[in-house]
Amino acid sequence: MNFLEQVPVIWWVAIGQGTIILLLVMVCVKLSSNIGHEKSLRRSQSTRYGQISEQFLPLVDQYPYNPKDFRFLGSPIDGLQFEDDKIVLIEFKAANSNLSTRQRKVRDLVNDGKVEFKEIRVN
Repeated sequence: MNFLEQVPVIWWVAIGQGTIILLLVMVCVKLSSNIGHEKSLRRSQSTRYGQISEQFLPLVDQYPYNPKDFRFLGSPIDGLQFEDDKIVLIEFKAANSNLSTRQRKVRDLVNDGKVEFKEIRVN
């Protein structure tokens, strides 16, 4: 009788079950890492779509100003609207999105009157 024939059947069953459990754990780990990666990709894609659409929002009917006088910045705010009697800093938001910390800081600086115009001449 060789060695393999001497090992009780229960040990072969235990080894088989252990192998299956190990493979299942490896599959679960791989799937969970893919889910996190997919969420990250969706978030990144959503950000890109938002950045692209922001450039076209001055052209929608709801935009209250002349879109020809809008200049896109992108960051930290979406752009500037130049009117005859004022300049408006514009930030487009959709649904329940909120201002970022940096955007709130810009808003607060404007509200506090801490906005300047500087002419810089270069020779």
